[in-house]
Order: sequence, then structure tokens, then C-alpha cells
Amino acid sequence: MIELTEQQRLAVHTSHAPVRLLDPETNETFVLLSAELYEQLHGLLGEDLHPTLAYPAIDGAFAEGWKDPKMDDYDRYEEHRR
Repeated sequence: MIELTEQQRLAVHTSHAPVRLLDPETNETFVLLSAELYEQLHGLLGEDLHPTLAYPAIDGAFAEGWKDPKMDDYDRYEEHRR
């Protein structure tokens, strides 16, 4: 395990987004994430993907459309079908 430098520690604790690190020798960029966020992302992107992990994102993406008054007919589909 590598310990954070003071500059990295401050960046991690003051940033609202993952911190980017630059390797000056290779110009390669890395992203520094908390272990908790890494585990969440790994669960979504890894082979252990469970569909329920995507539900909050899906709900957020479709929230505006579900509140549309036109959706009332959809919500009463079974009544209209008869």
C-alpha cells in the first residue's frame, strides 16, 4: 500500500470528484478513488454486475418522463385494455 502525500490527501478531502494523478515520466493519467467508491464501481463494471445496482441511475434518468401526465394512460393500461 502506498501512503498519500500531503498534497494528495488535501485533494482527496477537498475535491467533490475523483482526483486525477499524472505520471510525469509516461504522461499517463490515473484516477484516485476511495476504496468504497472503487468497490461500487467494480460491482457495476465487473463480472459481479447485478441489475439492481443500476436501478437508482435508471430511476433518475426516467423520473421526468414518468411524471408526464401522458403516463396516466399507461398506468391505467389494464383498465383501458378491457
